[in-house]
Amino acid sequence: MQSKEEKNANVENEETVEKKRKPLGVGASIFTLGIMIAAMLFTVAVLKKEPHIPLMIGTAVAIGVTMLHGYKFDEVEEMMYKGIRHALPAIVIIILVGLIIGSWIGSGVVATMIYYGLQLIDPAYFLAVVVLLCSIVALAIGSSWSTMATVGVASMGVGISMGISPGMVAGAVICGSYFGDKMSPLSDTTNLASGLTDVDLFDHIKHMMYTTIPALVITLITFFFLGQRFGNKYFDAKNIEKILTTMQDNFVISPWLLLIPLAVIVLVVFKVPAIPAICVGIVLGFFAQIFVQGGSLTDALTALQTGYTMESGNKMVDELFNRGGLESMFYTISLTLVAMTFGGVLEYSGMLSALINVILKFAKNTGSLIASVIVSCIGTNFTCSEQYISIIVPGRMYAQAFKDKGLHAKNLSRALEDGGTLTSVFVPWNTCGVFIASTLGVTVFEYAPFAILNFLVPIISIIFAYTGFKIVKLPKEDNEGADVRKKAPLPNDADLA
Repeated sequence: MQSKEEKNANVENEETVEKKRKPLGVGASIFTLGIMIAAMLFTVAVLKKEPHIPLMIGTAVAIGVTMLHGYKFDEVEEMMYKGIRHALPAIVIIILVGLIIGSWIGSGVVATMIYYGLQLIDPAYFLAVVVLLCSIVALAIGSSWSTMATVGVASMGVGISMGISPGMVAGAVICGSYFGDKMSPLSDTTNLASGLTDVDLFDHIKHMMYTTIPALVITLITFFFLGQRFGNKYFDAKNIEKILTTMQDNFVISPWLLLIPLAVIVLVVFKVPAIPAICVGIVLGFFAQIFVQGGSLTDALTALQTGYTMESGNKMVDELFNRGGLESMFYTISLTLVAMTFGGVLEYSGMLSALINVILKFAKNTGSLIASVIVSCIGTNFTCSEQYISIIVPGRMYAQAFKDKGLHAKNLSRALEDGGTLTSVFVPWNTCGVFIASTLGVTVFEYAPFAILNFLVPIISIIFAYTGFKIVKLPKEDNEGADVRKKAPLPNDADLA
């Protein structure tokens, strides 16, 4: 045991270290972010290379800046580890998504969905149907990622087979998946935003309807007209027939296989957590590849590890089905880890808070305050590369400001989702952007113009903020529950996991 003198010495040492530390202000934040963004633009936009190295450069600069302000390396190292811990739940889902794609392709589930989709869906209405279908599935299971990895992958196959632009199909998948995720009581981000701000979950969802439902209606109308023009122009019945014949030659097509995705949806509807529900889907697909498709045990294991492979002689079909597997997700996992080390240093060193505090000084009225939250969420998505952080950090930083202006906390919870959850898809190095690109096989730049709902909702939210439409005030006689910083502290790493 330490003596009293040793304890006093340790306390004195800690106080000395604290005094040596300089607060990381706006200058340090802008310098760090400026170098990362410049490196990212040059590497990705000019050299057409991957975003890993620019993020590592940004991390190195952030480490250097933080240590120059008096922090020890082991403290900065812990900041990086904390950032990575936030991403661990996402990494587990990414791994399982790679497995389920390989399993469902090998089992014929995806082929069956595409086969019947090509026969039943009119190409003129296809895009609007995809938005609605993905909305329903994501609403039921509470996960945009799981929806995109299953229904989304099948929709991509159907749309591309019809001759529709991959970016356009991906945009429809993303709009529907994120609408359902945002409005689902089972969604992790929805629960996080409401819990962090101490707002009742269903009050939070109801309040989001005012900004999200109009955006969905506009999205559906837009995709309806796009489908009318695009489908009539490019639809090729002979090409569809070739694809159907090729799939029949290479897969056993059976409506019974649709019971596998249905089983996953039913499990989640009955509140089985997403991870075990997806695992059930993987196992069912694994056995279906052996007993329905007639594949060997080696084939089924290979589909899980490296993905499904086939040589049908039809280039389009091969491109649709040669994918999936654990190894296909290594790129996504590595980028997630690199991005979260950078985000961890930014958040826990205080650089991100310094920027947000400056923004708060310009938030003089309700409109500018809510707009500031949305802009901060978007900025956090770009800098910290994770939508959870884009909800957590601004949620903590703006809570008192909403109370001071007499605004109900559900205005804040809605703004966090409008700005944080939905805009994460537009950042190529954000975990969501990376996941979508690797799962749907299209880049952010291809699908971004068609992710209509995702950029409409923040715009509508800001318009409502400045006009005062559906902005709820706190009762003057009762401000209890408004101080969310006291009642709803920041979730720790264990809570997020």
